[in-house]
Amino acid sequence: MLSKSEIRSFLDKQPAFDDFSNTLRGAAKFANKSILKEVREIVALARKFNQQVVIPYNLELDRKRQADHDFLPWEFVQQANQWGFYTMWIPRFFGGKGYSYHSLFYFLEEIASECLGMANLIGVHYLGACALFCVWNIRVCNMIFREVAQGEKIGKPCLITACTTEPGAGTDCEEPKLLNRSKMITHAKKVDGGYLLNGTKIFISNGHLSQWHAVVTYEDLSQCNETAMICLVKTGSKGFSFGRQENKMGQLGCPASELIFKDCFVPDHLVALNKAQVDKLNSGGKGKTHEVLSHFFSTSRIGVASFGVGAARGAFQKALKFALETEVDGKLLINHQWAQCLLAEMHKNVLSSRLAYVEATATNALDGMTRPLNIKPLYYYFKYAPFQGMEKIVTWAMSHPATTWLFRKIQLDWQSQDKLFRTTGWGALAKFMATDAGIKNSHLALELMGQAGLRHDRCAEKILRDAKLLQVYEGTNQLNRLNMFESFISRHHTQVAVYEHEQ
Repeated sequence: MLSKSEIRSFLDKQPAFDDFSNTLRGAAKFANKSILKEVREIVALARKFNQQVVIPYNLELDRKRQADHDFLPWEFVQQANQWGFYTMWIPRFFGGKGYSYHSLFYFLEEIASECLGMANLIGVHYLGACALFCVWNIRVCNMIFREVAQGEKIGKPCLITACTTEPGAGTDCEEPKLLNRSKMITHAKKVDGGYLLNGTKIFISNGHLSQWHAVVTYEDLSQCNETAMICLVKTGSKGFSFGRQENKMGQLGCPASELIFKDCFVPDHLVALNKAQVDKLNSGGKGKTHEVLSHFFSTSRIGVASFGVGAARGAFQKALKFALETEVDGKLLINHQWAQCLLAEMHKNVLSSRLAYVEATATNALDGMTRPLNIKPLYYYFKYAPFQGMEKIVTWAMSHPATTWLFRKIQLDWQSQDKLFRTTGWGALAKFMATDAGIKNSHLALELMGQAGLRHDRCAEKILRDAKLLQVYEGTNQLNRLNMFESFISRHHTQVAVYEHEQ
């Protein structure tokens, strides 16, 4: 990790427009100053990684993927593993480094400001981790996360994916209330000792690169909202295979894969969540399915929002650099008032979008997916307890059913509907606000740069290609607007219906 002087150096080197001093304070508002310290360290580390790895390689990776659609960026995945990024936000009692999830989103913004595809190669791993955190099956979490930690030690990256999207379901699979009317096909049939999994998942980022896949599937396709389950499938399992890689316009560095399951056997010990596990909780299967998926998308949408801010910031930085170097009518472009107004608009988009995801992150830490890790006594215990060298004791404790029961009570039973609406609403708001800002700033950058912005080495056109996808995944921005409307507005008016079919 970085020393204090290195942290100051990498933070202070940035131009004045990239001042984190105010927005970083949001990192400490929900817990304590140690969170702020973590965030500053993580941002500095991300900036060092950008300088040494991302900036020298991002355009080359984009060109390689354009030339060879089947090229896989193993070199970058290996480098990220060497830097410790795949265990950075895994709790220490699971063998990780134990950094607060709060700092993850600042890290993702920083990497995304230089390359969204390479940010996704790291961030999507934590989307897979998010699928496990949302169900708090401690035994399964301990098994998978320790394998990730072992992969870091021996130099063989062990990545996790989250698999939700299906060929005929569109964005319906990313809103719990739409599941029962969606055309889901991935089905899990109960057999002796486990389940037989059949179906297809598409647009799975990092699919071809990952060793574990957290698959959202359903025991009854006519009642998806009541029978959703999450099971773990390892690459190489019998009945599981990769299909095509999607031919994308942007984020070429991160492959999007088709996953095919044909009578793939999933043993009971790799089922992280099913209806039987949650029926004894307060609201039973249907309510818990809705709650788990809401926590999942509330968190994942913040990650996409941080990508959106990174894209908006990257476009702004490219436009600013161009304006500082280019003369128009005998004077620097940046000295023209119209250019100053345009750059001010772009800067506004960055700062306002960042504030949205900072608020969403703080709300999520208080009431969302990682709430058990941020209860102050638990936070300090998980941060400072001497877990190293106690793997056998910790594994025994993590394997005990009472541990899973306790975490699930905290996360799934001791949670009010108001808190759930607050986390989902802020996640949706941050997602569509930040990703729209990323697209807006990309257009403004090209408007300011003209034909020069279309050159690959200027990066502006790449940022636009990369940013467009952000408006689509983790629920389209239209769906996220409806989600925010329900969370913050319609629930206070009983006569208002959301997600209804329009005539």
